[in-house]
Amino acid sequence: MTATPTTATPTTPTPATPAQTTPALTTTTDRHLLSVADLGRAGIDDIMTLADSFKEVSERRIPKVPALRGKTVATLFFEASTRTRLSFETAAKRLSADVMSFSASSSSLEKGESLRDTVETIDAMGVDAMIVRHKSSGVPMRITSWTSASVINAGDGQHEHPTQALLDCYTIREALAARSGSGSRAGAGAEPPAGFAGLRIGIIGDIKHSRVARSNVLAFSALGADVVLVAPRTLLPPSLEGWPVEATAELDSVLPDLDVVYLLRIQAERAGQVLLPDLDEYHVRFGLTAERARRLSPQALVMHPGPMIRGVEIAPEAADLPSSLVTRQVRNGVFIRSAVLFHLLGASGPPAADAADDEKSGNA
Repeated sequence: MTATPTTATPTTPTPATPAQTTPALTTTTDRHLLSVADLGRAGIDDIMTLADSFKEVSERRIPKVPALRGKTVATLFFEASTRTRLSFETAAKRLSADVMSFSASSSSLEKGESLRDTVETIDAMGVDAMIVRHKSSGVPMRITSWTSASVINAGDGQHEHPTQALLDCYTIREALAARSGSGSRAGAGAEPPAGFAGLRIGIIGDIKHSRVARSNVLAFSALGADVVLVAPRTLLPPSLEGWPVEATAELDSVLPDLDVVYLLRIQAERAGQVLLPDLDEYHVRFGLTAERARRLSPQALVMHPGPMIRGVEIAPEAADLPSSLVTRQVRNGVFIRSAVLFHLLGASGPPAADAADDEKSGNA
């Protein structure tokens, strides 16, 4: 299995460029969240600041606020999900919203009902937000024309997964804050970056089929990080023109310089063809093996959006390193998704103040 290293270095990178490899699906609006590009750097910072409030709420005796009392949130998942679905539903319930859970496998879609009729039926029941995951790129944006509710993209085909990127940014920011700039990188005299500016993040694995990779490139680059994609050529998009990234097929050459090692699984359900001769060979060349884990900078962070396939993209020993942030990503997903729901549906005023008032009154 061979692949030629490539480099894509645009002269004027813009946050929306990775989406250019798929149809132009984004729309900037205060009512929906379809892409990281809908937020921009300021919006990403705002969501992370809101998430701080919900993180504080989670540490209270009763981790619930009345911020979305009277609102109804529907989760419309046309693909299997554990982390994203449960995270959104937990977030909505902690905000005191009513939650309507839709499963395609047990719906009238099985009887031949169209997607539009299904959406319009749910809309007629009076929902304020639809959280949509679908195997086809662009479905969440299409749904915005069929409903008056806010639409949140929970992953659409190979396009984007914006809340995953937001929680990843939040998790990195949290880890950097906890580290407080202490320590130095192995083999280098300089201190590790204190923020995203100058941070070197490697996204490793099936870039071609990954909506997480596309959203993370947008988010990480918008915050000032340097992003390098590491994959065999068969698992890179057909073109990286306009992507604010570097790309290589040589993991060992970039590994010592990475501040964040972000691993992706092979998206076999989306590939539709054999792109790798052997998963064992993939693990040897592109997996975070135990030996590679020992060569990481002591400050390097290990991340994965889940589900992890141990023994393919990551060795069990590497998955359980102290520097692994995988379970922290899951925890932070609740805070970020609470912030997104509040951002789109909440009344004016800080959520933390609402929480304090509610707890004092005993109504939480």
